[in-house]
Amino acid sequence: MADTVAPERRSQIMSNIRSTGMKPEMTVRRLLHGLGYRYRLHQRNLPGKPDLVFASRRKVIFVHGCFWHQHPDPSCPIARLPKSNREYWGPKLQRNAARDVQIQNELRSLGWSVLVIWECEVRSRSGFLEKATGFLGPRRLQNR
Repeated sequence: MADTVAPERRSQIMSNIRSTGMKPEMTVRRLLHGLGYRYRLHQRNLPGKPDLVFASRRKVIFVHGCFWHQHPDPSCPIARLPKSNREYWGPKLQRNAARDVQIQNELRSLGWSVLVIWECEVRSRSGFLEKATGFLGPRRLQNR
């Protein structure tokens, strides 16, 4: 099946997609910060530039888009393959998922704990908050 959008328009659409600061990531950041967790963003000295880095805890969180990182949950409605240009999208999305596994393994071998929060989980705030706070443990009180 051919792409239903003109190549110029498709290029414009794709150029608007960013790797940081997207809505699911911003939601996670806001809610965790509101609970008192403090973190660094996208540290370039770590494999994969994790979205949130909790250095004192040696923990990182990735907020993955279900489509781009191919969420393996079969009930996820977002992680479907496109109907057009499957010869391109299939291998590309498989490479993304394989790279994610490699990056997570590298981080673990360096002594970091890794949590992935999926875009569809962010839509149910209580579910991902419970998952994230369980992963991070109790927050530390800030001296003021």
